[in-house]
Amino acid sequence: MGKRIVIALGGNALGNNLPEQMIAVKQTAKAIVDLIQEGHEVIIAHGNGPQVGMIQKAMTELTRSDPEKYIPCPLSVCVAMSQGYIGYDLQNALREELLDRGINKGVATVLTQVEVDPEDKAFQNPTKPIGAFMTKEEADKMVAERGYNVIEDAGRGYRRVVASPKPQSIIEIQSIRDMVAAGLVVVACGGGGIPVYKTEGHHLKGAAAVIDKDFASCVLAQQVEADTLIILTAVEKVAINFGKPDEKWLDSLTPDEARKYIAEGHFAPGSMLPKVQAAVEFAESAPGRSALITLLEKAKDGVAGRTGTAIHQ
Repeated sequence: MGKRIVIALGGNALGNNLPEQMIAVKQTAKAIVDLIQEGHEVIIAHGNGPQVGMIQKAMTELTRSDPEKYIPCPLSVCVAMSQGYIGYDLQNALREELLDRGINKGVATVLTQVEVDPEDKAFQNPTKPIGAFMTKEEADKMVAERGYNVIEDAGRGYRRVVASPKPQSIIEIQSIRDMVAAGLVVVACGGGGIPVYKTEGHHLKGAAAVIDKDFASCVLAQQVEADTLIILTAVEKVAINFGKPDEKWLDSLTPDEARKYIAEGHFAPGSMLPKVQAAVEFAESAPGRSALITLLEKAKDGVAGRTGTAIHQ
């Protein structure tokens, strides 16, 4: 019997620019449709690091060119733009691959808002660099006029930094559930979702933040009651002592083992660490749930238990 699977696509599944993305999504679609052909229900989330950076930089340059005509574009709007055009390429590639295999299944992208807590401590300590490099004069102006937080970035200039709060819930979750129940392949929570928080009444306000896509995928997987969360990355398995002579690749991990390795500092922040943390959170969220960390092209073998690192209680 097929499983309900949430797949979190890493940057290598999408490329770094428009031409690369067009090529990458064709291979990505093949790996995803392999799972659909096996009888699994699939919901797809993805990152947007290069894409949202490109949009933010373009919008910044536009504002610089004529500040009286063009106003700054909020980061939440840039995330929405990236969801739209990545979803456009993904759903077309998936539709084509499904039809080529004789599978008549609809594909849809949901522009997804993800609620964050405005009191999250991440907002007090923004650390995520985004957008174009600036001179000190430009950075000082952004601080004075727009209240941006900026840092000096390794001698290359100054960059804006924003918060990376933890996702709380998915605003469009009922729409996503309904689409999955109707048999659609759904693309959601692109780039970790558009970060929003509730204000007066029912109004949602966009936050100047980015949400880690692995944590957002974990919340999505819980809220659609998935059986498995697959986090795709650039390696086939998780390793301890990575890159060292005593490097060891792991076939499976219990949550307790994962926490021990996290405490020992085996997983790099901003790289493997959030993947392992999200996998553990999902595996512990309900009986029978498991997570898998592996390569895109190994996803089918991973679900069958032949490769990857499985995280389960």
